[in-house]
Amino acid sequence: MKIKSKNMDYEKVLALPAQPHKKPIRTNMFFRTLLKVVSAPDLIATHFKVNRIGMEKLGKNEPCLILMNHSSFIDLEIAASVLYPRPFNIVCTTDGFVGKNWLMRSIGCIPTQKFVTDLTLVRDMVYAVKTLKSSILMYPEASYSFDGTATTLPDSIGECLKMLKVPLVVIRTYGAFSRDPLYNGLQKRKVKVSADVEYVLSPEEIAEKSKEELNCIIREKFSFDNFRWQQENGIKIKEKFRADYLNRVLYKCPHCLAEGKMLGKGTHISCEACGKTYELTEDGFLRAENGETEFSHIPDWFAWERECVKQELADGAYGLDIPVDIAVLTGTKSLYRVGEGRLTHGTEGFHLTGCDGKIDYVQKPLSSYSLYSDYYWYEIGDVICIGTNKILYYCFPKAEGDFVSKTRLATEELYKLKKAEQLQKTK
Repeated sequence: MKIKSKNMDYEKVLALPAQPHKKPIRTNMFFRTLLKVVSAPDLIATHFKVNRIGMEKLGKNEPCLILMNHSSFIDLEIAASVLYPRPFNIVCTTDGFVGKNWLMRSIGCIPTQKFVTDLTLVRDMVYAVKTLKSSILMYPEASYSFDGTATTLPDSIGECLKMLKVPLVVIRTYGAFSRDPLYNGLQKRKVKVSADVEYVLSPEEIAEKSKEELNCIIREKFSFDNFRWQQENGIKIKEKFRADYLNRVLYKCPHCLAEGKMLGKGTHISCEACGKTYELTEDGFLRAENGETEFSHIPDWFAWERECVKQELADGAYGLDIPVDIAVLTGTKSLYRVGEGRLTHGTEGFHLTGCDGKIDYVQKPLSSYSLYSDYYWYEIGDVICIGTNKILYYCFPKAEGDFVSKTRLATEELYKLKKAEQLQKTK
């Protein structure tokens, strides 16, 4: 999938008229059926099966909040199938609307910015459930999983449940990540896919619980490990490209500690600095071909990288400073390529400069609990996205190396660090 884009001077982008806000619409039966029909080929190809748990508790016409884990594009196809014919609106990132605004709204999408405070989204969600009597589908992780485990969830979910006062339903997929992991460059594997659709909480149960208790319940439901699932269920990934671009996730060598020198190709990932090589086996384990296997489980390696970043922050040694190509989004008509710049990230947050001094944007660590970063974004390249609810800056690294995963980890750990410091000062 690609995105409509054009070259434009940064000052001209800023001068573009703001697009008026539009309220969500209730999808009609035609578009609900259309979405189900176009989703069918992928679901048939993956021998999709659904397991419904407690769904008899949900009224036929009763709106609910549906939270779903996010692995790949098939997630939406699964939702379109298992929720049919129930009307539902989909919380979707604004870039998904570019060049296809009418279609996205027609199938019920509500635009928002990832990891940016968006009060308009809150109002739109309330309008959808209260006025349109429509359910809401939301991916609370906001981004695809990098390593096959749950990404950081916002603390605001419990508050959202309290506000909407509708039942909570959770959709959890199995096999979707194994079939199409984000790191693998859109190369699909032959894997069966299934999903659990579970009625989790009634409005009455939500009302009697605290926001913290609700957050704990949701985090438990979003506790998963797709590589462990593959291993425990004997799922064989036999494709010879299964380790292609795995270096996007496993960017740091556990043997020599070099960063940005890992190469994932074919069925192996190796370090170009020290020569250490690991095979990604058909059943999802890593096995060193020379010496000790430091991590046989990919999420363990990724968790180790997080701890390394955390230590760098504590030691004052962390820093990102790279040249980037810059694209800007201010609405849904087009992505605008505005030129080159430099992106830095440190203990004081992000700083983006570029376009001959026209761009000078600073984003503090407490602005967001995580980072919108992606691999091979819309088939353009790896991207780091920062910005506000009015303008987003898409930064495509031009330097050699893998920066996306580490920058997201650093953003999350820096947020925790600054939040703890802030709480300490208030005591």
